[in-house]
Amino acid sequence: MSLDAVLARIDADLPASLDRLMELLRIPSISTDPAFKADCDRAADWLVADLKTLGIEASKRPTPGHPMVVGHAPGDGPHLMFYGHYDVQPVDPMDLWDRDPFDPEIQDTASGQVIRARGASDDKGQLMTFVEACRAWKAVHGNLPARISFFFEGEEESGSPSLVPFMQENADELRSDIALICDTGLFESAVPAITTQLRGLLGEDFTIKGPDRDLHSGMYGGIAMNPIRVLTKILAGLHDDSGRITLPGFYDGVPELSDAVRSQWQGLNFDHAKYLGDVGLVEPAGEHDRTPLEQIWSRPTCDVNGIWGGYTGDGFKTVLPSKASAKLSFRLVGTQSPEAVRKSFRSYLESALPPGFQVEYRTEKGAPASQMSIENPAFEKARKALSDEWPRPAAYVGCGGSIPIAGFFKDILGVDAMLIGFGKDDDQIHSPNEKYDVESFHKGTRSWARILAALA
Repeated sequence: MSLDAVLARIDADLPASLDRLMELLRIPSISTDPAFKADCDRAADWLVADLKTLGIEASKRPTPGHPMVVGHAPGDGPHLMFYGHYDVQPVDPMDLWDRDPFDPEIQDTASGQVIRARGASDDKGQLMTFVEACRAWKAVHGNLPARISFFFEGEEESGSPSLVPFMQENADELRSDIALICDTGLFESAVPAITTQLRGLLGEDFTIKGPDRDLHSGMYGGIAMNPIRVLTKILAGLHDDSGRITLPGFYDGVPELSDAVRSQWQGLNFDHAKYLGDVGLVEPAGEHDRTPLEQIWSRPTCDVNGIWGGYTGDGFKTVLPSKASAKLSFRLVGTQSPEAVRKSFRSYLESALPPGFQVEYRTEKGAPASQMSIENPAFEKARKALSDEWPRPAAYVGCGGSIPIAGFFKDILGVDAMLIGFGKDDDQIHSPNEKYDVESFHKGTRSWARILAALA
């Protein structure tokens, strides 16, 4: 099948493609706010109708929350599943928006044209790059180059409460040869990237309790152990002077980078001094024997996200508090077990408590890391296809955050996920004045067309 004709069709159809995206962006599909439930339903209906214009058998599937959209297109070759989400973040604070967040507009900026609206980058613009690539294939060739399924969620921005049950109940229908996810970005806004590893997440929220009430520091200071003193000593002991985490067994399951991936990462010429300087910092704080990109993408972390206790108002209240609290998060990699890390941390914490002290935990279930095997030939085919579209060659990258859907595809469906996105660092997702570059939308659509050709 001719790829050049498809790319030419994408170029010619760009104005109409942008018009369709604008229609979807006008729907305020804020999933976390019940006031917008009907709008989420309307966005799902819009997507079903749009897929049907491509001859795709699509339907809206009810869940206890917002509906899923599922569509299937027959074809030869591999079975590809494309995932995206149509829900968006709330828009508060409204006074920081330069225009109505659901009145999208194409604006001229110093760096080029951008689409300004809530959801432009996360994830409606990204979702539609794939749909528009399929539209061009269908217009040119009358069919799609492979068997393709579409899976659009309406609760990603509110924790995806319906996602796992839906995937479990419909596993046979959703299973494919590979999943494609468009909810990531270009490396440093310039290098096309395939994300192959995502860190998992474990949280610990706890309170250390000492005396049965707050104590007068003049009467008890010196003789009574202060819970804040206990807490800060425990937290300070979580890292050694080299930045390494001290919990026993913490690094079990942490893999080393392959030579090929290490070489690609070195070739990205990551400027960690600028990266840190942009937020007022100077030196990397992770393990001293690891590169900055390793610290962000492929090494586990332990961070204190909040700490409180005692009197924090104006002036002084000279008391020894009866309790002190903290929130910690662990970013996990490889095959690290959230439960094993939790057990190690709690054992460390409890062994450090003075006699008479107790600890109370408030916690949620952790999620393991996701790591995709680039031994699957589809990954290298997609990387080469991306490289053909962009000025710089595509790279396999990691992601310091967590995208649970990638792990769900693997754990529930047994399917590897390929994460490819075209967002930029300055897209202001989740913030006022969110935008998506027209170039990202256009070249993203062309990129998916190339990837479809390569995978088919």
